[in-house]
Amino acid sequence: MLTKRIIPCLDVRDGRTTKGIKFKNNVDIGDPVAMARFYYEAGADELVFYDITASSDHRGIMIDVVRRTAEEIFIPFSVGGGIRTVDDMRAVLLAGAEKVSVNTAAVQNPQIIDEGARAFGSQCIVVGMDVKRVERSARIPSGYEIVIHGGRTYMGIDALEWAREAESRGAGEICLNSIDADGTQEGYEMTLTRLVTDAVNIPVIASGGAGRPEHLADVLTEAGADAALIASMTHYGTYTVAEIKNELHRRGIPVRLQW
Repeated sequence: MLTKRIIPCLDVRDGRTTKGIKFKNNVDIGDPVAMARFYYEAGADELVFYDITASSDHRGIMIDVVRRTAEEIFIPFSVGGGIRTVDDMRAVLLAGAEKVSVNTAAVQNPQIIDEGARAFGSQCIVVGMDVKRVERSARIPSGYEIVIHGGRTYMGIDALEWAREAESRGAGEICLNSIDADGTQEGYEMTLTRLVTDAVNIPVIASGGAGRPEHLADVLTEAGADAALIASMTHYGTYTVAEIKNELHRRGIPVRLQW
């Protein structure tokens, strides 16, 4: 059985790590470079860095912060926010990231997934999906809609349809974020996660809602996620990465342990 991955997420705005609830009321919680180093030493399997206002501000990603972060860690590192072209992807990878995450740009121009996969390989391309629960309709039969611009713009695209298209275009992984669960620490959106993991054959990272180790256990087993993003539960010191992994190990879930 493949090892499940625990991935801290650093949402970065104006060069600082920030955290909100349901994409609102973000507060400053620290320096992303120092936090990246902390999580690397704590035993995180990977790290995700999102420049959360790059797309809505119509600017490029902060390459200097990416480069300084990459210099501090020696685990896979995914970067997203403001990546619109293959040249943007190349710049992020040259700055030290192993993967690039495209979200808003991919919805607006799906061809960027194809182009990135051809240029760098599918293993480098993560498609981030920000999803909101809505009323089921002919257009949104699953009841889950794709939202872009950091949760600001509803696109009228069904989440399952988009997940399948992302895979067909060459995405190597999907990072699935529930806006409804984001920052609540009440658990992942299990129904959404199970629908997407059943719809695609590439790894799915569950994101949004982790508050206790059992939340990760549930989403990694019952919902079939390959990895779980964490933020609030470790950013605020409620749990350590080691405590989370030890509990998952106790439950028989395969994880990489720190000895």
